Amino acid sequence: MESKKPTSNSIKRRDFVKSSLVASSVFIVPRHVLGGVGYTAPSDQLALAAIGTGGKGSSDIMNASVRGRERVISLCDVDTSGKNRISRVTKKFTEAKFYDNFKEMLDTEKDIDAVTISTPDHTHAAAAVYAMQRGIHVYVQKPLTHNIYEARLLTEMARDKKIVSQMGNQGASNPDQLQIQKWITDGRIGSISEVNVWTDRPVWPQGGKMPSPDANAKPNTLNWDQWLGPAQETDFIPEMHPFNWRGWWNFGTGALGDMGCHLIDIPFKALGLKYPTDVECSVGSVYEKMWTANHFPEGCPPSSVVSLHFDATDKNDVPLQMTWSDGGIKPFHPELLPTNVSIEPNGVIMIGEKGVITCDAYGADPKMYLKGEPVIEPDKVKVNEPEFGHQRQWVDACKSGFNSKEHKSLTSSFDYSGPLTETVLMGNIAIRSYMLKNDSKKRPEFIGRKKLLWDGNAMKIKNFEPANQFVGRAYRKGWELT
Repeated sequence: MESKKPTSNSIKRRDFVKSSLVASSVFIVPRHVLGGVGYTAPSDQLALAAIGTGGKGSSDIMNASVRGRERVISLCDVDTSGKNRISRVTKKFTEAKFYDNFKEMLDTEKDIDAVTISTPDHTHAAAAVYAMQRGIHVYVQKPLTHNIYEARLLTEMARDKKIVSQMGNQGASNPDQLQIQKWITDGRIGSISEVNVWTDRPVWPQGGKMPSPDANAKPNTLNWDQWLGPAQETDFIPEMHPFNWRGWWNFGTGALGDMGCHLIDIPFKALGLKYPTDVECSVGSVYEKMWTANHFPEGCPPSSVVSLHFDATDKNDVPLQMTWSDGGIKPFHPELLPTNVSIEPNGVIMIGEKGVITCDAYGADPKMYLKGEPVIEPDKVKVNEPEFGHQRQWVDACKSGFNSKEHKSLTSSFDYSGPLTETVLMGNIAIRSYMLKNDSKKRPEFIGRKKLLWDGNAMKIKNFEPANQFVGRAYRKGWELT
């Protein structure tokens, strides 16, 4: 674990231990004898905290504690009602102090070594930056950030401050993905020129008008100001908390943000991809009035199809087109995929010159189809820990330290998951640009419905300047990120 400035308490504890050993002539009893089998001394435990303890946050901090092997010392959530599985966590970690403001928690609890961050997308970066500035290792739920600027910022900050990081796309640690990578490395399906990725999301309300603010409806147990975080000031909006924020650009990143880091991860890693060269999209329309499609640019559309192009890489020697679809839109069967094979609700199809590789979400159930051969399926790999050990591996890396073997073996540290998240969020730049409208003319004109050319190193759309407003965001006063 990375060395940290010692607190007065830790100095006193070390001094006490040292002086006691010098003064004593009694032999030292092994730790396992004192504490029993599986006992971990407090000095060997990571001091953990959680920002966001409801929903997915509950399993993140539970898994990071490794069945009590590590010590959870503080918890933070904007909702103090105990709903949305928050009470499950507070009942488990009864000695942890509870906060509803993560800045207050991180400023008060000086002994935190590492923190899980499982909040709505728009507050991921704010919490992660505040923690990393204090030398605290971070585990951040997918998507890593709300926008591309934030993803680049977190990636560079983790590297500069020697932070052990991990994004919460747990399928990245699924050993089934190793088989997919081996098939591709061995050239089993040849050069891959096309990849299809899709999801059945959204499964939350999306594509309509945002509910109106209603300050009187705000629960007394919800710290709305902290929930808003960097988003623009507004009264409480019913139905946003705890889940339906996903379909609104101020807070969420839509279906792409929800599932893209789980699904695009598979070809992104296997093919050694980095920044796409361009992006283009088409979105579904909703008509409540004859000949006039609804126009709610503040929210994500009901469905979308996104096209991304990538240059050839060391792992794939031809240019690649990746097509993403959501809202229930599935790809069609490619030539080498048997017609009786079902297209699942979420999945990936990689189309090579000699065959096809498919898998479900999280890289599960991989299959390879080669011309004239029966389907090839690897032996099932059984993993006897939750979420493929994704959180536990991060904890082990935190204890071993930055650039340790354990750190370098992480499947989604920010050096990898930052560029992955940027690729996912490229699709959202196209979708948001697609809804840009010029109302100055007699007949309104949609001005952003074109292929957008991307300079990944400069983080800039090269051929349509208005799209660059979506690379970052405007931050509420006091929540700026630099």
